[in-house]
Amino acid sequence: MSNKLTKLNKPFSKEVLGTAKKVVDKYEIILTFSAGEWYGKVLEMPMVFGDGKTPDKCVKNTKEALTATIAHLLERGDVVPAPTCEGKRNKQVNVRLTEEEKAILGAAASSQGFKGLGDFLRAKAMIPKYT
Repeated sequence: MSNKLTKLNKPFSKEVLGTAKKVVDKYEIILTFSAGEWYGKVLEMPMVFGDGKTPDKCVKNTKEALTATIAHLLERGDVVPAPTCEGKRNKQVNVRLTEEEKAILGAAASSQGFKGLGDFLRAKAMIPKYT
């Protein structure tokens, strides 16, 4: 078994898990319904999602996935994206792109569940890849 896999299979410390659970409640979960199933995602971390037969079960499953993701980020010492409700995003950065670059980035953002290019770029810069 690889060292990387071993680290992923270990339980989180009580302190890290407790902090993650407190932080989770600050994030907004967006629900959609399709083909008889509810799907939940988090705006700041669209690669974190859950599903369920009912809205309540979907929210519960999404919060569990988000808790594990935040605990993992905390353990690694990585940046945990600020919840939108905290209103900390008050600075703007302008980036000039060609039409082709914008189309490529827009398609990549859409295919990964992002609703906007800004959220996509922020997530790619702030959140490490899990490969």
